[in-house]
Order: sequence, then structure tokens, then C-alpha cells
Amino acid sequence: MLLTPVSIRENFEKRECTFLAPFACLSSQTRGRLRGEPPCPVRTAFQLDKFRIVYSNAFRRLKYKTQVFLSPLGDQYRTRLTHTLEVAQIATTIARAMRLNEDLVEAIALAHDLGHPPFGHGGEVILKEICSGGFSHHEQSLRVVDALENNGDGLNLTFEVRDGILKHSKGYGKIIPNNPEELPCTHEGRVVRIADIIAYLNHDLEDAIRSGVITRDQVPASCVTILGNNHIERATTMIMDVIKTSTPSTGEFLLNMSDEVFGAMSELRHFLYDNVYRAKPVHREFIKAKKILSELFSFFMTEDEFFEKELKRMGLRGITASAENRERSVCDFMASMTDRYALALYHKIFFPEPIV
Repeated sequence: MLLTPVSIRENFEKRECTFLAPFACLSSQTRGRLRGEPPCPVRTAFQLDKFRIVYSNAFRRLKYKTQVFLSPLGDQYRTRLTHTLEVAQIATTIARAMRLNEDLVEAIALAHDLGHPPFGHGGEVILKEICSGGFSHHEQSLRVVDALENNGDGLNLTFEVRDGILKHSKGYGKIIPNNPEELPCTHEGRVVRIADIIAYLNHDLEDAIRSGVITRDQVPASCVTILGNNHIERATTMIMDVIKTSTPSTGEFLLNMSDEVFGAMSELRHFLYDNVYRAKPVHREFIKAKKILSELFSFFMTEDEFFEKELKRMGLRGITASAENRERSVCDFMASMTDRYALALYHKIFFPEPIV
């Protein structure tokens, strides 16, 4: 007997009820969307969110946004897109082992950095300094899916995915904060939070060694002994530790890590901040990026016609060039740029053109 499209989705939702752990988030029990809409005949709510995210303009732009090293020319260096895919893989691996909702985990992971500006974490620091209202990439990522994509209508994602996007970031704060309000409301969102740091600790270290910013011998010996000596060993150690250590306690599921592995991760994190993110070669590029973004920001605060033209060129119909809240609009525009777009635009505006 052939299944109708509606029965396909309903059967999948029933399968979740029988397979997923009691503390997992069921697709059928989502708290809904910003705007009500009929359910998809075939896909569950979280599967539909994944579809919308992957087909968004902001997702495609991630491939030309820096992870750590500005506009890397080497084909082996990570970009914001490859980072996103690595986070998704790590998060779904953990979720599968714990019988959590993999679709929800993957949707949050795929969207968590959509609002990241060009030039990596340096770009975020710069926009935070420039914009009077401040700037954070996790809040901007939520703004992208809520208000900027789809010609300003947003993607209308589920509450659980939006919550995971907003609370995925930890900055230089605690990996697992004590304050429950800082954590996503679902265990799936909390898995993405940990997967994010597992991913960037591993690939940022690997890229830093490849670039010559640090040498392999500089990596703390304790980190090598506990976590491993290469990307695969370190990632496997961290993932397995999360799976083994996180167990239901008194009827409640607690996401956790062992003291040994957590300590080694924290030490590696401090090492990267001191020796990579704040290294002189990286800082020199940060100064250049700051000049570029600051001057572009000032330019677009006053140049109406040029601003309108660039918004159309980038397909950002969700942003207007009106005088009302102009700073917010320029900030949205700047955060949407890729590294190469910002560099080309700076050259176009501020470099003299030869007369032929």
C-alpha cells in the first residue's frame, strides 16, 4: 500500500516517539514558529528548517567568510562554511549516540554562524566597537533567519532551532555555564554548543600549525597526552568523553565531560587564545580588517544611492537604506559581506581608478 505524503510525515513523527530518548525533543512537540503555517506533507518541522537553512543566501555566503585566517588562499584552510559542516557532523554524532533528535541538532548547527561578519572573530570585535547598539554574531544569526532572509520575511524557523542559534555561543566564557538561562532550552541545542568548541579547537589548531603561526612542538604536552596528537585523535577523544560522561541523573539528562578531558580542552583553548588568536601575524591582519570595515561603515552611513545599489547587488531586500535606524541597516549589510566582497568593495570605493 502506497503512503500518502501526509502519512509519511506522521509515520516519521511516530517513529521518533518510539526511538528517541525520553529527554529528546520531538518534532511533533515543537513550540511552533513565529508565524503559523500548515505542516509540510512529507518533512517534520525540524527537517523543514534544515531545508530552509541550506537553501538560504546567508548559508551560501559562509564559504567565503573567514574562520581565523583572513581570506586564506590555501585550499586546505577552513572557512566559516567548513567549520559549520564540521560542527554539524560532530553534533549529530553525539546526538545519534544519545538518541537525541538529529534533525534538530543539524538544523541548529547549520544555522549557528549565519550572522557571522567577514574577517572572522576580528570582524565581530570590530562591529561591536563600531555599532552603538553593540554586535554579537549569535544575535545577528537569529536576526538573519528572522528578519533578513527571504526578502525580509525571514525563514520562519521553529522556536527550538531559533533558541539553539541564539544560545550556541560562549565567546571566551564557560563552555558549560552554571546559569541555566544561558543554555539552550533543548538538549539538542546544548550538544551543538559543545560541538562548536570541539570543532574549532581542533581545526583552528590544525590551521595554525599549517600556516606556521605555531609549531606542533608548542602545543602543551598535557593536551597531546590526554586528547591526542592529531585532529582525528583529539576529536574522537572529546566526542567519546561527552557520550560516556553524559548520563541521565535522577531522571534528568545532564550533558557533561570528565574533569581530565575538560581540563585539557580548557588548557588548549587558553593556548589558542594566547598564541593564535592574539598572535602578531593574526593581529596585523586584524588591524587591516578594522580599517576596511570602519571606513566602509562610515561611507555607507552617508552615501544613500551607493548603499541602495549595493543592497540590490547582494540581493539583500530585507535591508532598507532609509534614514530611520540607518546604523542598524548598515550593520546588517556589513555582517552579510564575505571577506572577498568587503575587500573588492573597499578597493572600488577608496582606490583611485587609472585614466586610460
